[in-house]
Amino acid sequence: MTRPPMIDQPLATANPSLTERLIQTDACIAEGCEWLARAEPRFARALDLTGTIPLRRRPDGFDQLLQAIVSQQVSVASARAIWGRLEAAGMTTPEAILSTDVEGLRALGLSRQKATYAQALAGAGIDFDALRNAPTEDVVATLTAVKGIGVWTAEIYAMFSLGRADVFAPGDLALQESARLLFDLDERPKERAFREMAEPWRPWRAVAARALWAYYHVAKQREGIA
Repeated sequence: MTRPPMIDQPLATANPSLTERLIQTDACIAEGCEWLARAEPRFARALDLTGTIPLRRRPDGFDQLLQAIVSQQVSVASARAIWGRLEAAGMTTPEAILSTDVEGLRALGLSRQKATYAQALAGAGIDFDALRNAPTEDVVATLTAVKGIGVWTAEIYAMFSLGRADVFAPGDLALQESARLLFDLDERPKERAFREMAEPWRPWRAVAARALWAYYHVAKQREGIA
C-alpha cells in the first residue's frame, strides 16, 4: 500500500485554542495510517489487507445525536424508517422535539424510552458550536450527562462528527473482535483492558479504530460471514 511521508507538525485545527489533532481530510487518515504501520507491525499487516481507510466524517449537531438515539438496539433498516418519519414530520430539531410529547414521538416510531431520551437531549441546551473547540474529555462529559447518551455514543460523535484524531471507542464489539483477531488474543478484550491496550496508538487512536473496523470486515469476509 502506498503511503505519504510523515508530517512532523500537528494538523491544523479549526481553532488555535484546541490543541488536539483533527481528522479533516483523507490526507489526515493517510498520515495516521503511516504512523500506526510504523509503530505496530500488526497494523501494517492489517492495512495491507484493507487498502485505503475511508475518512468517514459526518456533520455535527443535534440531529446527529438524535439519529444515534433512534439507532440504538434496532436494525439499520428500522432506524432509517423511523428517522424518515421524524424528518417528514419535521421532528429533527430541539424546538420541534420539545413542542410535542412522548406519545407524539411514539406515533412516529420511537419507543417510550427513546422518546424520553430524545426530549432529554432536546432540553439539555447543548452548545454544539462550543463542542467543536472543547477538549474531547469535556465533549464526552457533556454528552454523557444527557439521559440516553452513553460513553460509546459520545466517543463515536467525537470521532466522526468532530473529527478528533485521538479518541477511541473500546466498548464497541466490532472493535473488540477485530483486535482479538488481529492480535491473536484468546478472547475479546474487555472495555477497560482495551482502552489500556490502545494507549500506545496515541495520537492516532481514531485512525486505529477505523483500521480495526476495516480489518473486521475483511476478516469476516474471509470467514464467509457477511
